[in-house]
Amino acid sequence: MSRGVVTLVAAVVVAVAAFALWPSMAREPIQATVSVREALAEEREGFARVLVPRPLVFPADHGPHPDFRTEWWYYTGNLQAASGRHLGFQLTFFRVALSPTAESRESAWGTRQLYVGHFAVTDTAGGRFHAFSRSSRAALGLAGAQAAPFRVWVDEWSASGDGEATRLRAQEGDVAIDLTVSPGKPVVLQGDRGLSRKGPEPGNASLYYSFTRMPARGTIRLAGETLEVSGDGWMDREWSTSALGEGVEGWDWFALQLDDGRELMVYLLRRRGGTVDPFSAGTLVAADGTTRRLEAGDVRVETLGHWTSPHSGVRYPARWRVSVPGEGLRLEIESRLKDQELRVGTRYWEGAAQVVGSSGGRLTRGDGYVELVGYGD
Repeated sequence: MSRGVVTLVAAVVVAVAAFALWPSMAREPIQATVSVREALAEEREGFARVLVPRPLVFPADHGPHPDFRTEWWYYTGNLQAASGRHLGFQLTFFRVALSPTAESRESAWGTRQLYVGHFAVTDTAGGRFHAFSRSSRAALGLAGAQAAPFRVWVDEWSASGDGEATRLRAQEGDVAIDLTVSPGKPVVLQGDRGLSRKGPEPGNASLYYSFTRMPARGTIRLAGETLEVSGDGWMDREWSTSALGEGVEGWDWFALQLDDGRELMVYLLRRRGGTVDPFSAGTLVAADGTTRRLEAGDVRVETLGHWTSPHSGVRYPARWRVSVPGEGLRLEIESRLKDQELRVGTRYWEGAAQVVGSSGGRLTRGDGYVELVGYGD
């Protein structure tokens, strides 16, 4: 989809944040038109599928996997300015293949790959949430991804690096980020050696890895003010073809960074009727980087409060209690700003949260990001 040339050719949603595709010139938020569940549950003949674990190889797996239907590079984080002012950020790149086979026609415009970017900044003190989307085809350098040197981009939004550090850059109007994030811990292979199963059928799975604590530093610009910021980021990578199992309506995803040096990732797959799917899972990362895989029965999540969007009328959870009894971990999580709803072709809630609780009877605090998908579909 080149700027100003092609009108709407597809509406596609991918993974832990759903999206729809529209021309790159479109910059105003639009209402959601695509169901996350239907897009991720649909069978895609001819594409590669995740069936068994395989070794993940770097830097190659930082790059694209065009034989799979969908893929994303997901950066979020909690930052502070020197004054103590809190800011959250999200910069996400999605790839979607429209066909399992390469273009046969000889054209510089020919491609089967489309890319979408989502960019958001949470200004907690200012009570403002800024969210934007861009999309483009993987042709003529408009968008794409590569492994070495690492780079993924849509227009001038990009994540690029040399293996040790990644620079995140995005700007929309008077909102911009220019941040550098670096791995503070070893890579975490989610699920079974990187295979994250989401359902009972073969192929209801993704390949999934994370960097769960990435020291971040740089600048955020808001309304003409440039703030020097620092904090911690989180990076998720997944690729798959048909991930969700039958009956799954959406998911709640928590990525928490505790002040004792541990991280907790939990995703709850929600079934029709509100029950939790048994393929829900998570990972607890120790301060030294070692991991414990969590099954659905290892984690308890209670909703303690809700918020109703004045924009869409959708009611979202806004406060939770997350417990891991086997670790003596009991946390209360609350969104830092209630209105962190993205309305960017599809609708979902993704935002910064604060954490307070206990671990083995001792007080613990932290920061996190929460994603709520499939509410109100």
